[in-house]
Formats: sequence, C-alpha cells, structure tokens
Amino acid sequence: ASLLVSATFGIQAQAQDRPDQVNIGVFTFTSGPAAAYGQPGRQGADLMVERINAAGGIGGVPVRATIVDEAQGAEGVIAEYRRLASDPSYQTMIAALSSGHCLALAPIAEQMAIPTISWNCDTHQLFLKDELDYTFRPNGNTIPEFVAYVAYLLQVNPDIQRVAIINPDYAFGHDAANIVKAALQAFKPGVEIVAELFPSLGSSTYQTEISRLSAARPDAIFSNLWGADLENFVRQAQPRGLFSQSQVVLALGETILQRIDLPEGVIVGMLGDGWWQSPHARNNPDAVAFAEEYSARFGEYPVFPTMKMANSFLVMQAAYERALEQTGGKWPTRDDLAAALRGIEVETFTGVARLRDDNDGYVDQVIGVTAASQEHDFPTIANLVRYDGEALMAPRGGDPIEWIGTLTPGFLESLPKPGSYN
Repeated sequence: ASLLVSATFGIQAQAQDRPDQVNIGVFTFTSGPAAAYGQPGRQGADLMVERINAAGGIGGVPVRATIVDEAQGAEGVIAEYRRLASDPSYQTMIAALSSGHCLALAPIAEQMAIPTISWNCDTHQLFLKDELDYTFRPNGNTIPEFVAYVAYLLQVNPDIQRVAIINPDYAFGHDAANIVKAALQAFKPGVEIVAELFPSLGSSTYQTEISRLSAARPDAIFSNLWGADLENFVRQAQPRGLFSQSQVVLALGETILQRIDLPEGVIVGMLGDGWWQSPHARNNPDAVAFAEEYSARFGEYPVFPTMKMANSFLVMQAAYERALEQTGGKWPTRDDLAAALRGIEVETFTGVARLRDDNDGYVDQVIGVTAASQEHDFPTIANLVRYDGEALMAPRGGDPIEWIGTLTPGFLESLPKPGSYN
C-alpha cells in the first residue's frame, strides 16, 4: 500500500509541477510590405497552436503563442524579445523572419539562456563565427538553398552563358548573389554576369531595372526578391516580355503562385522542402489535413513560409516530448529543452529536419518549374528534384563561399536529376 501511495503522490507531484500553459514567443512580420511573406507564417503558427491544443497540448499543457510584429524594427524586436525572455513562463522562442533580426537576437538568446528556434532565418552567417548553445535552425541556410538553384538551372539549361541577377539591396540579396556567382563559376567556368542589380527593399516600381535586364539580353535571370517586392517585379516584368526573353529563376516564387499567373517554365522553389504539394506532403496525412484546414480558415492554401513555421512548431513540440522523456516526466527547464534540441531529428510535414552538432539544420532543397495544374486554378510545380540537404551544406569551420569554389562541374553529376522527385 505504501508503494501505491508513493507512486500516486509522485504522479500528482509531476502534474502539479506543470505550468498552466506553454508560452511561446513567435516573431514574424504581420504588417508592412514584408507581411505578404510573414503573415502566412503567423497564420501557420495560429493553426499549429490550435492543432496541438486539440490533440491535448504538450505533455497535457495547452500552448499559447505571443505574436511579435517584426515590422517595428530591430530595436523594438530586441526589446520585445528581452521582455518575453525575462518572463520564466516563456521557455522557447520561434524567431525570426528577418535574417538581420536573427543575427541580432542570437547573442541575446545566449545571454538570457532561452532556446530559440530560427524558423525562417536563412543567412549562412548565423553560425559562421560564434558557437551558439541556445539558437537552433531546423530550416537550412542560404548556401544549400542557392547552390541548389544554380545546380537546377544548369541541369535543365546546360548551355547557359549569360546570367543576370536582381536581388534586394540588403544582406539576404547580396549573400545570395555571391553564392550564385561562386556556384556558377564552380559548375560552369566562364559564365558571364551581365547585370547585377540591387533595388531597395520595398520598391514599388522596377521599370528601370526591367529595362536594364532587357538590354543585357541574359540567358537566365536569377532573383531572390520576396514579398510585395517579388509581386511588383513580376507584375511589371511580364507585360514587357522578360519571362519570354530569358529563363527566369525566382527563388521564392512558390509564395506567389496563388496570387499571380506565372507563365510555364519559370524555375521556382521554396528555400528548403516546405511545399504543401510535394510528394512527401501528399503522402503525409497530417500535412494534407493541415493544408486543408489552412485553406478552409484563410481562403488560400499554405505557402512555404507557412510550412516553415508549422515545421518549426513540430520541432519545438518534439523537443518538449524528448525533454519530458529525458527528465522522467518532470517539467523541463530551458536548459533541458536546449539539450533536447541538440542533434534532434524530426519528421515534419514535408520531410525530415535534422540538426548537426553546431545546431544548424540539414534540410533538403526542392525545386521545379511552373506548370499548369489539373487540380487548381493556379500554377503548380513540375519537373521536381529533391537535393539532399547535407550534400549541399558547407562543412563547419571554414568559409562557405570558398567551399563552393572547391566544387567542380562533376559535382552536378552526383546530384539527382530534375524530374526524379515524384
């Protein structure tokens, strides 16, 4: 009897040890031009909270997300992060969309010892200099993302000779341009960059840039414009024939497929594997249910920022479950959660997220071309390839741009071919 009483008391003590709710800080853009990209992420967070709570919460505890709008700028984002991190009821953060904000928040996460999952922070500079114990990126980075686009471009258009670049004028755009140029030089030495344009973030007109691109007559045009910038560029470039003149590569093109009728044959992707219609997602009942619930709620299907956010919630949930197992059911501390996140491997809606020993993520890269859809009144993505994320990831400890320079044209032969992912 004493053993039974003791066991019962232990269960009750563990239940009493648990908080009333799991508080999470979620950072994204919910206003301003960047909200075209950030709001789908926020909506994904809202839906994931509902789904997790409907299934019983985390360890029986309901989840509550506090949404922070990144449009207020770095100073406000940092202040809000510090405010939430100072509250012990917040044990994890999912932050942020802006690479600049991620870089600013990483040292604060270390200082305040709060696990932070970088749901959309792509810059390869995040883990380049410092060892980060509380920042985790299950989302991939700019090196594999943009090397993958160059690989795909050359696999489907091996005779490309002249390339133009139009990217936003900040770190994300300039980093991507440097990666693309390095990969082109490695895979096809002698390719000429005939134009390199960096319009200001938030530009409303691209007529000058479109004129320069038309005059340069490139075989291919690469762009990682995003949000309202990407929509404005495409709407202005199509009537002027830019998409028929050159092979266009839109690195974030999946986000506008439901808004703009892109012509067939545009190379697009999702900076990772986060496409709701990928073969992995179609074969995952939870992913299918999520996409349908999202469509019913918000009037459109998810885009890859939505899926990145949802996958980050799955990683966060898996970390709690792993930590609870490691603590024998005792509610985990922030350090317990950080320990659980290290080296974690999680099946997501669209594949597998896996962290290496520096907390950076291996994420596969899915790319294809726009094509008419038999199911929807907006374009789909066809001729798909899924590149292994680890194969395109620069090793730790060195300059990743220099690593790209060590690759050879033969490296392309080792990669899967467009059309192989179905």
